[in-house]
Amino acid sequence: MKAKHWLVPALLLLSTFAQAQEKFKVGYIRVMDDAQAMVAHEAGLYKKHGLDVELIEFSSGTDLIKAIVGGQLDTGVLGFTNAVAWASKGADLKVVGGAQQGYHSIVALEGSGIEKVADLKGKILASQKEGSTADAVLRGVTLKNAELKPSDVNIMGVSPAVAVQSLVSGRVDAAFLFEPYDRIAQLVAPVQQVYEIGEVWPFPCMVVITSGDTLAKRKDAVWKSLDAQRDAIEMLDKQPAEAAKLIADYFIAEPTLKTLKRGELAREVVIEEAIGTQTFSAKLGKDDLARIQELADILQELGSLKTRDGKPFDTSAIVDLSWQEAREL
Repeated sequence: MKAKHWLVPALLLLSTFAQAQEKFKVGYIRVMDDAQAMVAHEAGLYKKHGLDVELIEFSSGTDLIKAIVGGQLDTGVLGFTNAVAWASKGADLKVVGGAQQGYHSIVALEGSGIEKVADLKGKILASQKEGSTADAVLRGVTLKNAELKPSDVNIMGVSPAVAVQSLVSGRVDAAFLFEPYDRIAQLVAPVQQVYEIGEVWPFPCMVVITSGDTLAKRKDAVWKSLDAQRDAIEMLDKQPAEAAKLIADYFIAEPTLKTLKRGELAREVVIEEAIGTQTFSAKLGKDDLARIQELADILQELGSLKTRDGKPFDTSAIVDLSWQEAREL
């Protein structure tokens, strides 16, 4: 009889817990820059904060931002350039939190003669598709600072996985990569890293974006998702080995990776090393906001961003820092 007495309250408790879990959709791209979204999901951190999250993968930031604009997603972790491009056309978007500081490296084949960015002249470089955040900083910062024009380099817009394969086969001389593909490339191909943008031009590469409508109607849920992702960032920073175990199979299908010099390496080790190169931050500081404006100006200079009146796009119009202010970050 005692068991029956306990059973009803237990079932009611479970039912109440289930009802308390608010459904929420988060978009992400399968790159290390979005690790906070993946870790928050795999570690049960969204549930901890009262959300029943459906984590939805997208192949590009362009597709992800379309889903936010169309109301199919509540939030997404993606490059800021996508938000600017759509907001300049009238889309109601809000940047509500930080994610990852820009880590984009150039790895070059040994014997290619590439020791610095300027050596890319006349070479074949695998990079991201034109209009992406990676492409914008490559053309508007990396090449420009080396006094190179985009036309000086044969730039191939491909996926990071194809870029790594192209290095292995020798079809390209170098690649502009983010993690974990930089780490993987250095393990499976005869390459060396010759440049990393975060060392010379740090910027908030990935941010958390939502629509103005979602923020107005579901602010509490958006803030809960940001709380969960902040917890995930803390785990990435303080427990990288545990975080790597949770997300390693997002990037490497097999249990081990066959490397050139380190034998068969457990995928968790590869991903932990990739996590170690990253700077994650839920907060957007003054320097980040200034960089965001600078990046928008670069997009306009490149012709990738056009405003209706031809004036510079004011990025402060789409930034909402109320969550981080309330959390006193």
